[in-house]
Amino acid sequence: MTHRIDQPDLWLGIDVGTQSVKASIVADDGTVVSVSTAPLTSERWENRHEQAPAQWIDASTVAVAATVSVLPHDARLRIRGIAVCATSGTITTVDPLGRPTTTGLMYDDARAGSIAAEAHAADPARWARLGYRIQPSWALPKIAWLQRHGLLPVGDHIATQADVVASSITGGPVTSDSSHTLKSGYDLLANEWPQNVLEALRIDPLSLPEVVAPGTVLGVSSPEFCDATGLPVGVTLFAGMTDGCAAQIGAGTLALGDWHSVIGTTLVVKGVSDRIVVDDTGAVYSHRAPHNGLWFPGGASSVGAGAVSARNSVETMESRTDRVAARYDGRLGEIPLGYPLTGTGERFPMVLPTAAGFIRTPSGRHATLADAASAFDEDAILASIFLGVALVERLSVATMAAAGVPVSGTFTTSGGGTRNRWWTSLRADVLKRDLVIPQSSEGSVGMAVLAAWAHHVRYDTDASLTETATRMSPSGSTVATNRSRHGELDDIYGSFVAELQTIGWLP
Repeated sequence: MTHRIDQPDLWLGIDVGTQSVKASIVADDGTVVSVSTAPLTSERWENRHEQAPAQWIDASTVAVAATVSVLPHDARLRIRGIAVCATSGTITTVDPLGRPTTTGLMYDDARAGSIAAEAHAADPARWARLGYRIQPSWALPKIAWLQRHGLLPVGDHIATQADVVASSITGGPVTSDSSHTLKSGYDLLANEWPQNVLEALRIDPLSLPEVVAPGTVLGVSSPEFCDATGLPVGVTLFAGMTDGCAAQIGAGTLALGDWHSVIGTTLVVKGVSDRIVVDDTGAVYSHRAPHNGLWFPGGASSVGAGAVSARNSVETMESRTDRVAARYDGRLGEIPLGYPLTGTGERFPMVLPTAAGFIRTPSGRHATLADAASAFDEDAILASIFLGVALVERLSVATMAAAGVPVSGTFTTSGGGTRNRWWTSLRADVLKRDLVIPQSSEGSVGMAVLAAWAHHVRYDTDASLTETATRMSPSGSTVATNRSRHGELDDIYGSFVAELQTIGWLP
């Protein structure tokens, strides 16, 4: 295939999230050529959260078809690579052909929470070496749960959310990547499944996939997928990374000491370290970065913009935020202190399976978000959510710093929450850091960057992920921190930490 030198290669990134699938086609010079989304729906009850894997396939097909459809035929021929990211710890089962055979157990599904302690006790030395504890919502306990309930028959095997979409692209089974399988218990230092843990949990090793590094070739686009989407046949599919890592790559947050936070439905905070991070709380876990022997330590909190969207209102968020800003600018200490969890359980910066969100009332009582309206008006509740997420974000960074991770580099941020400028300014002031909002920091863009880098690595061993990301993800706007508010917010943060210590959430 030949290309005119003035026509850059194109790269397709697919981000399979909780509420939608997004597909982006990005040119080698960083131009986002086309973006499309397709919705996903979930079922939640008690501590369970499921999606139908067929949705992942159908929505990905729709999103890719819509993204490709705007390109003329000659431009489609310049699409050279694909990579897929998905939610971390979401799994299902597939048959030998890679077709889903049961429901999808989502990243925050905690039905197997009682098995997490068993998994950790099976080899505590291994988990300590890897720097984390097995958490109740992680995939490893869910794999054992599936096995014990007869939902993992001989011949079927575990697949991540990304694997299912990748198989739909290639038309057959694919190997998993080490990023999406981290929460399934894959040992990133030994590059192996922990056989003694599998034996203790009675998990059949043959039910687990082979694992490769992100950027490895998984296959090529099949005629069937291309008929459905308009994509050229034979486009190389590269192994991807989880959605948090994808956003980090898309933001170009790849240098030692750099940090990136995603304000989506939940809050994801990830940085760059030269080693695995060992955190006493067990809340931190480290992905192996694709480049330079580095690591991506971080974690995913259960707080985030989901708490904001849960406060349904006929007003626009802009008008509500304007009113909150007018009320509390200069009087931030009057915002009710709280921890804005909408469900049960917290994963980061501390592991608390039974934690419930709260807003502290003037009498010192803790009101849940559901019954807070009896003590506060909606503007006060919204302000408390904004502040609470910002305080959790600062606590997350402080947790990393306490573990010895450098946190002095650039701090970038992405996600739907960044569209709220007052909230972003508040976060910058709580963190006491300027926040850079990249032009394109979507997970789908990060996967396009990863595909471009992986393609170039095949032909040039000196290809740099950092240089590729810098070229394809130019910097955007910067929200400067307001130093005049640091003192007031330091006091508020101190009160927040003290409150968490009082209720036993922090030592």
